[in-house]
Amino acid sequence: MPPYSPRSFPLRSLFSRLLQHSPLSTSASRLTDAGPLASRLSSRAVLRFSGPDTAKYLQNLLTNDILPLTQSPPQASDDNDRASYMSTPNVALYRPPPVYAALLTPQGRFLYDFFLYRPPPVEEMLNRSGSGPMKKESDGEVALLADVDAEFVDEILSTLKRYRLRSKVEIENASDEFSCWQHFGGGVSTANPSSEEPEASSIGWGTGVDRAAESSAQGTEYGWQWFTDPRLDFLGLRGIFPSNTTPPLVEADKETDELNYVLWRLIKGIAEGPAEISKGEAIPLEYNFAGLNAISFDKGCYVGQELIARTHHRGVIRKRLTPFRLVDANGEEVEEATSPGSEIVDDESGKKIGTVNKVLGSRGIGLLKIEEAFKPAARLSLKNREDLKIEVVKPDWWPAEWIQVHDQQHVAAST
Repeated sequence: MPPYSPRSFPLRSLFSRLLQHSPLSTSASRLTDAGPLASRLSSRAVLRFSGPDTAKYLQNLLTNDILPLTQSPPQASDDNDRASYMSTPNVALYRPPPVYAALLTPQGRFLYDFFLYRPPPVEEMLNRSGSGPMKKESDGEVALLADVDAEFVDEILSTLKRYRLRSKVEIENASDEFSCWQHFGGGVSTANPSSEEPEASSIGWGTGVDRAAESSAQGTEYGWQWFTDPRLDFLGLRGIFPSNTTPPLVEADKETDELNYVLWRLIKGIAEGPAEISKGEAIPLEYNFAGLNAISFDKGCYVGQELIARTHHRGVIRKRLTPFRLVDANGEEVEEATSPGSEIVDDESGKKIGTVNKVLGSRGIGLLKIEEAFKPAARLSLKNREDLKIEVVKPDWWPAEWIQVHDQQHVAAST
């Protein structure tokens, strides 16, 4: 299978120039102005899980409830009902949404994040002519795909296999077969793409005919589609697609460099993967995993659950991953390279209040003490760089209760 080869589209060239020659805050506004964009995520790899114990194995391992991925499609009561459930050739009969989850250490520290998908069953895939279903029947076993960090894929495989023990589950690297994509930016619908944006779904079959989307269905047996990002709707759409195909909705002038998706995330205050979430050290609740739909608090036991449950029920999170802007003394955004781990200090007291996790241009994310970062008239800067100021930004998606003064947290902890 030939490797994916990025194409040099006009918009990609535009953003390349912006990244090289102007502050990223400028391109940040253009991310919204340019409308929906799509990026192939070369920083992510794909693992495949198969075997009769797949669901049980992952359910006992990861922070979120993955059982919805294993549920069977709704059963129609008669032929008429069944016909009413039929979709267009581009929308599968039933497709559970993906699940975002994490694997932790036994002490409850972050190791790796996973976007889990259930591949379409073969009976919902079109044949080569695009006129009907494939003849091959599925064996009924649940198989799942996981979008994981590419840099750590071998390490992730090794870790997962150590936990396998006697479980009947096979785990393999399927990155040669599949690629991860993100559809993001201004104008991306937050509605369910399967129902509100039928063109967002790749292949299915049924009694209806969606002429507007039919072209994306012709000549392929795969049945892949976009899904609303399982973390937050406004992040856009995410999906796994065969590496030898271009996903639907990826227009020739709308494919752009992955750095622009990274920038989109940083502006929203969202980290992804061990390179941005300190592996073996990060406490998931401090990295806002509860707000990103990555943790189930009622699913039962999983690796590292004790710390997560205790911290959650205590209700005191003193530090959180927070987005910020780099500005100069005049408050103007500046593009400045700084390394992860750089200290952020309070100018008045000189005390450390946090560390940098990642910076891209003038935007970044860091783990900060909430009380200090959001106190009135707070003045923050990088340690030994008083000319480089840190301006914290409260994300719109944060619940109001996340920003509380120390006294309020203390009262909550003592009750």
